[in-house]
Amino acid sequence: MPRVSQERLDARRRQILDAAARCFARNGFHATSMQDVLKEADLSAGAVYRYFTGKEELIAAIVNEVLGEVGGVFEEAARWRPLPPPDVLIGTVMRAVIGHRQGLGGTEQSLYPRLMVQVWAETLRNPELHAILSDGFARVRRPWIEIVEGYQDAGVMRADIPALSVARTLIAVAQGFVAQYALFGDVSIQVVELGLKALMSMEDPDART
Repeated sequence: MPRVSQERLDARRRQILDAAARCFARNGFHATSMQDVLKEADLSAGAVYRYFTGKEELIAAIVNEVLGEVGGVFEEAARWRPLPPPDVLIGTVMRAVIGHRQGLGGTEQSLYPRLMVQVWAETLRNPELHAILSDGFARVRRPWIEIVEGYQDAGVMRADIPALSVARTLIAVAQGFVAQYALFGDVSIQVVELGLKALMSMEDPDART
């Protein structure tokens, strides 16, 4: 019997993960059964269990993948030179994040926002996922600190505020947009860009001195 190529194995694993992501985004982790995943992937139980022992392992794999891809987008943004203003930066990053899963399985909207909200809820009760999410958040936070320090070094942002505080605030803006997108539908990223631009237009007399 000929050996199955690594490319074929990787493609089958991708097929399973994509099917599980669609199920989880649509119905949540708890309402999704392995039978749902098997049906969505159009595979037998043996084919799926060759790669994953069960739903918990599937969830962990998807969480790791989502965090890795999102972290990669933020790390790439930290290398841009010159750094664009925060409204442009966050808008560009959000388009890249949401675009990663846009159209998966024939869906017009990205799966990422719904998956992320599901992940946030699940980590409140799952210590293993909480640890994974904590590591992922630390990975995302590092490049944003570098971005803020870049603004401060360029003299376009006041340097007396800790870079970590600003980084957490920018991440919160991104997270809030993701939550709105997941809850209320296709919210335009331009809304966030314009809002940030308006907030940045407020001058602080103390900052000038």
